[in-house]
Amino acid sequence: QVQLVESGGGVVQAGDSLRLSCVASGRTFSNRSMGWFRQAPGKAREFVTAIPGIPGTGSTIYYADSVKGRFTVSRDNTKNTVYLQMNSLKPEDTAVYYCAATSRVIGLSNRYNYDYWGQGTQVTVSS
Repeated sequence: QVQLVESGGGVVQAGDSLRLSCVASGRTFSNRSMGWFRQAPGKAREFVTAIPGIPGTGSTIYYADSVKGRFTVSRDNTKNTVYLQMNSLKPEDTAVYYCAATSRVIGLSNRYNYDYWGQGTQVTVSS
């Protein structure tokens, strides 16, 4: 069983930055691929980015087109933590942000491929 706890959300203005964190329980964190998804009111949960757990598998870091160049995902396996650095935030980035974990190394943009989810953290960007 893996438990994920996100933090770092808040209310910011357009152009500001935020860093989200997701701490995972368990001893298998470094082997798990981690994803960030978001869900705006009235919309489906959408992929933001994912980082594979096992280097050298051929998998790579993925970003949704809407966040490329603005968001950066990273992980610290010594702290069982994955981060989402969000720069140049826009009002359309407003959503609840979720982190998720999977043992897969492919198909990481598909939310149905994830086994564990956090409770989410709200990000609100005002114009």
